[in-house]
Amino acid sequence: MSTELQVISQAQDYQLADGDTPVVGIVVSDWNPQITGTLRAAAVEQLKHVGLSEEDIKILEVPGSWELPFGVKKIQMLHSDLTAIIAIGSVIKGDTRHDEYINSAVTSALMQISLVGNTPVILGLLTTEDEQQARDRAGGSHGNKGYEWALSALKMSQLKSQSSKKRIGF
Repeated sequence: MSTELQVISQAQDYQLADGDTPVVGIVVSDWNPQITGTLRAAAVEQLKHVGLSEEDIKILEVPGSWELPFGVKKIQMLHSDLTAIIAIGSVIKGDTRHDEYINSAVTSALMQISLVGNTPVILGLLTTEDEQQARDRAGGSHGNKGYEWALSALKMSQLKSQSSKKRIGF
């Protein structure tokens, strides 16, 4: 089964629900800044495009992708009003298998934080074979994943808002 590649190269229209006021955290890795900076800029542009203000977007920088889970926990502690968090990093395969260990550990930790906590965490971790693949996904031939991650954060914010109005469980 094949699917058509969806390439998002600019901010997309998205309608916030009436009374919906998302507050989105972005935790971004400083490692590979030419990639992560472009992804972050696209995410912020998308969030502002749909009406979020500077005050609705909280940004925390961490040294590398390995530090993303700690950064996500830290931004949650600093801003209790977050409705979603985007964790942005870029791990490019090198001569060793370090990328496999980092990617596996970070994705697992971010999933655990999302499931245990009450704030959805969007996995914005590029895991590429080389720098060109990363560039292709940060504004190149595959669009900019930052826009997609921001849209996911908005949709998960809305889902969080809907579920918090209903009692779940006993």
